[in-house]
Formats: sequence, C-alpha cells, structure tokens
Amino acid sequence: MGLACDGHLLALNSYENRVYQVGLETGGFCVVKFYRPGRWSDEAIFEEHRFVAQLAEQEIPVVAPRDMPGLGTLVRAEGIRFAVFSRQGGHAPELDDPDTLMRIGRFIGRIHGIGATEAFRHRPRLDADSFGVSARNYLINEHIVPAELETVYRGVVDQALAGVERCYERAGRVSMIRLHGDCHGGNVLWTDAGPHFVDFDDSRMGPAVQDLWMLLSGDRESMSQHWASVREGYETFRDFDPRELQLIEGLRTLRLIHYSAWIARRWHDPAFPMAFPFFDSPRYWEDRILELREQIAAMDEPPLL
Repeated sequence: MGLACDGHLLALNSYENRVYQVGLETGGFCVVKFYRPGRWSDEAIFEEHRFVAQLAEQEIPVVAPRDMPGLGTLVRAEGIRFAVFSRQGGHAPELDDPDTLMRIGRFIGRIHGIGATEAFRHRPRLDADSFGVSARNYLINEHIVPAELETVYRGVVDQALAGVERCYERAGRVSMIRLHGDCHGGNVLWTDAGPHFVDFDDSRMGPAVQDLWMLLSGDRESMSQHWASVREGYETFRDFDPRELQLIEGLRTLRLIHYSAWIARRWHDPAFPMAFPFFDSPRYWEDRILELREQIAAMDEPPLL
C-alpha cells in the first residue's frame, strides 16, 4: 500500500481476524487488519468500510480504513485481504459513570441516525435464526457438547430459544437498521476528548437496542440507572422505541448461544484452544446450562424502565 514499515510489529487483541500495530519508517504507527479468509465477501467488507466512512464524514469519532490512491480501502495479497487504519489510543470507558454513559449514548444516537438512512445488502441480520437456531443446530449436529450433557443442553437451549421468541412477540415489529453490532466497552476507546468507536467487523442489520444493552451491567437496579443515562444521551439525537426494551434479555441469550458456537466453529484455529482451554471440558458446558437457565427466568421478567 506504499507504506514503508520499520519492522516493529505488535499483535493486538483479536481472535476473529489478525490485527497488528505496525511501525512506520516515517514515524508513528498504523493498525493493519488481516481479514479471516471466507468469513465475509468483498461486498460485505466494502459495506462495512462505506458505513464507517459515512460516520467519519459526519465527524462521529470512528476509526475508518484508509483509502489509498489507486488501491481503495481493501487490498488483497497472496489470497489474504487486509485494510490499514490509523492508530487510535484510549482506554476502556468508565461504564459506571452517568456522564460517560450519556456521552456514549449521544454518539450511538448519531451512529443510528445515519445507520437508518439505508440498509446493508450483503451483511446479515441479527435475529433468532442467525444467532440462535443456527448456532444451536451446529453445536448439536456436530456433537460439540459432551455426550453426557447433550440431552440436558438441548432441552435448556430449546427453552431459551422459546423465551427469545416470546421476547420478540412482546416487542412486536421493530425497525432494523445498520448497527455497530458489537458495541461493548472493549470496542469503545475513551480519551480526554471522549469516546472513539472501533471494530465494525460485526456490523449488521438489527434493532437499535443491540448497540445499547451491552453498556448495562450489574443487578436490575444498576442496569436501570445505567439505562436512564444512556437513553438520555441517545434521545438527544434519535428517538428510542421503548418496545425494544423487551428484546434486551432475548438478545443477551442469543449472544450467549452464538458465542459458544463461534468458539466451536473456530476450534481448528490454534489461537482458540490456547485462549479457551476449558471449552471442551464438561465444566464449561455445565456453566453454560446454568447461564441459560438464569436467562430463561430473566426473559420473563418485566423490561427495564
């Protein structure tokens, strides 16, 4: 891409792709993301890049891929696709601080305002089928769950998916917009100037609350307090449909099921057994069964106020 590297490489925390901080002979650093082969089509990656570029054009603090003259934002070399980003420093936000949550909520409201102006055509939707049913089927059909726990896990995950369906029924028809998709605290870098949003690799169509619920933590009272701050900031720029509160615990349940299937699908990658050494043990699946049972109860509770 015409950038002369000085040999300094630092692997950054990423399992799905390979991401490195690269030193440059001209001084400073850039960040290079090498995309996992076969996960996204070129068209889907271009949609992610275009969405982030649209946000950057509106001065929303995101880290967009560099558009290199004659090359564009996505380059292919020896079958591997990669993109180059400017390095953005920062630390994890204080998600217990109301002012921090309000400021993050404002920017997510602006992101969603632009996300709602058009739809992705080549990236998937976040729904019960893509995140729940297909994940459950993979885990069961490939016999990922230990044999002695498979029957119990199958029963619990089926109950959990029925609970997710009830959440969607209570919410009714909600709008699907372009999202960040994985907007947890690790993908929000905080500086003295405020937040920067990074890693739109999981960007997809989904309900707005998907980018908001991962900012909430603790017991029900704490989550309600967090939500009040997030919503106040969000509605500075975009109205929030309160029916989507019915989806929070359903979306949390889908994420838990999808997460286990994601690890299973990547188990052939040497990085995954090292990162998740207990995944193929009965203890891991006993914990997941307990987790889903707790979610089954949570999904039948009234939504946050």
